[in-house]
Amino acid sequence: MRAEVDVQGTVDPGFEPVKDAFTRNFEQRGERGAAVAVYRDGRKVVDLWAGTRDVDGDAPWAVDTAQVVRSVTKGVAAAVPLLLHQRGQLDLDAPVGTYWPEYKAAGKERTLVRHLLAHRAGVPVLDAPLTPDEALDAGGRFERATAAVAAQAPVWEPGTDHGYHAHTYSWLLAGLVQRVTGRSIGRWVAEEVARPLGLDLWLGLPDDEARRVGRVGRLDEPPAAASGGLVLRPKRSVAEAYQDPGSLTRRAFAVIDPAPDENAPEYRAAGLPGSGGIATARALARFYAALLGPVDGHRLFAPATLALARTEESAGPDRVLVVGTRFGLGYMLHGPASPLLAPGSFGHPGRGGSLAFADPESGVALGYVTNGMRKGVTADPRAQALVRAVAKAIG
Repeated sequence: MRAEVDVQGTVDPGFEPVKDAFTRNFEQRGERGAAVAVYRDGRKVVDLWAGTRDVDGDAPWAVDTAQVVRSVTKGVAAAVPLLLHQRGQLDLDAPVGTYWPEYKAAGKERTLVRHLLAHRAGVPVLDAPLTPDEALDAGGRFERATAAVAAQAPVWEPGTDHGYHAHTYSWLLAGLVQRVTGRSIGRWVAEEVARPLGLDLWLGLPDDEARRVGRVGRLDEPPAAASGGLVLRPKRSVAEAYQDPGSLTRRAFAVIDPAPDENAPEYRAAGLPGSGGIATARALARFYAALLGPVDGHRLFAPATLALARTEESAGPDRVLVVGTRFGLGYMLHGPASPLLAPGSFGHPGRGGSLAFADPESGVALGYVTNGMRKGVTADPRAQALVRAVAKAIG
């Protein structure tokens, strides 16, 4: 337990509860290094950071420190097909094979584009896991991995059920976007999203930004009293699913075998669109704010696209996560498995801690990044403490 923490940054009047909760994450929940940012109605109202840049180091977290944000990346990547749809370049109700002919193989002919986004494609696993080299091949095109998902037979009829595509989501979206635009999804995000909004956010880290990125790693679990009322111990059925080598759960999270080193330069440069994004909390909050409305003159989603993103496509027992989940088109929706600010909120957590989301009704957008990873896939107590603090601040 840390007795004292030096929190840097700014908080607008009324949002002091967020700073208090952020401080308590260090003092009571074992936080090592982290940042949180909040926008409201297109304006930044919270921008805080503290601790160490590296989970295993002593150098302080700086104003521009960024981290691997794991599945928070999915929410950034999901914006690409939605924006392509907004521009008339992609039909969400068209078969994936319309754009990606190789994907028609092995019973996937009727898979629709919206099925990829809503975790209904039926390919959360691969019969033959990929090595890190195969999963991360160069240039952001992921040619070997996209070929693997295109050839894979689904484990359920596409569109009839849902289950979290923990890793295959990366290559499903990468393969689709490459064929629709001729650009890698990482390049598309850089040119069409990050550059116009001035975001420190990358799906594929440039060499000249590497100095800013901290090392991530595992943290011990905090004492039960620090959980903030959330149950940290998974239900027996969930725990058993993660332990069973033959379960969809275990196989979905072991699609890359052995697991890649998230701190390795080649992993950071690859920019897996389902798990390998790198960002600051400030960039994530600003990105989600721009999904809601104008931020310094730049807006990403039109109202109709915003409605698509948060309209429920999948709900109920998740065949991979073994809990009830809710998804819109590419985004997790508020629910018991992933509590956000309010029923209309949408976004995405990252396994181990990080979180980013937006709430259209309140105009709030939040980004939280950490270098200390815990066991949970969703609803990390540190992130949830910050969400509750935002709710308190906006009354």
